[in-house]
Amino acid sequence: MTGERRGGASVGDGGFLAVDSGGSGLRVVVGDVVRGPLAVRESPVPVRTGDRGIDAGHLMEQLVPLVRSSMAEAGLPALGTAAVGAAGFGTLGDALRAELPGALRRECGIRAVALAADAVTAYAGALGSRPGAVVAAGTGLIAVGTDLTRWRRADGWGHLLGDCGGGAWIGRAGLEAALRAHDGREGGSARLLRCAEELFGPVPALPGKLYPRPDRPAVLASFAPRVADCAREGDPVAVDVLRAAAGHMADSARAVCPAEGEPQVAFTGGLFKIGTPLLGPLGEELSARLPRARRVAAEGDPLHGSVRIATDLATGALGLPRDEKMLYVVTAQQD
Repeated sequence: MTGERRGGASVGDGGFLAVDSGGSGLRVVVGDVVRGPLAVRESPVPVRTGDRGIDAGHLMEQLVPLVRSSMAEAGLPALGTAAVGAAGFGTLGDALRAELPGALRRECGIRAVALAADAVTAYAGALGSRPGAVVAAGTGLIAVGTDLTRWRRADGWGHLLGDCGGGAWIGRAGLEAALRAHDGREGGSARLLRCAEELFGPVPALPGKLYPRPDRPAVLASFAPRVADCAREGDPVAVDVLRAAAGHMADSARAVCPAEGEPQVAFTGGLFKIGTPLLGPLGEELSARLPRARRVAAEGDPLHGSVRIATDLATGALGLPRDEKMLYVVTAQQD
């Protein structure tokens, strides 16, 4: 990139684009490094995936009109940098790495692009460029950590192979306890059985309703708030489910946390709206597994993380480690 530098920012390149692409669609912010975010747009359409992974063309089809209308609202004549956080980037990001930097330069004039896994933007939103660990939990669960020289990740393997402690995991454990109560087996909960029947109908029909659905993880996760409600009411099985979930979260945080110093640990994602029934045991399990770590509140969400990465890239202050699968940076001179 070229341009006069003042105070670390490249004059004329100070306009930035930040994108959060996930299962619920796109969120887009444009702004500049002096004034911060200036305009926000959303699309409810998730970006498609194909044989080459995340479809860069489909992303651009949605992104370009959102960017242009945002620039007009913000009064920005140009954008210099972009940060795009995408769910699945680590395993499905080949097409994005190959095509998106060039497409953003042609269509939007953007000359420096950071492509990131959504776990990385969650980390940047929660902790910025400080060493530590972040557990992001919603329907699924993934933990990422860094000592600012390399990334570590744990879990995030999906509801069949992992995501232990996430919303789908909690919901499945709660429904298993409901079915145990229905069968008369040990470990069942009559209270969870009543909740399951209220939400899904007679439980003998539950497998036929659940197994064929393509959104099975989300359906399982929809039962997690009922598990939390039962825990608040003192149901011991529900309490144990949330205690086990907290233990899995703490295990993942410990697996990725830097080995030296007093790293910070943050938790982010919609699952933590469950509140005290989960947060209480989580604090205890984390203290037992990572006594040297300091738990802190997440400062922002993944879109906030994309904004941080874009502005840090614009000012030359990006301190998070580069990695092809986690945080891939391309400038006009490189691609």
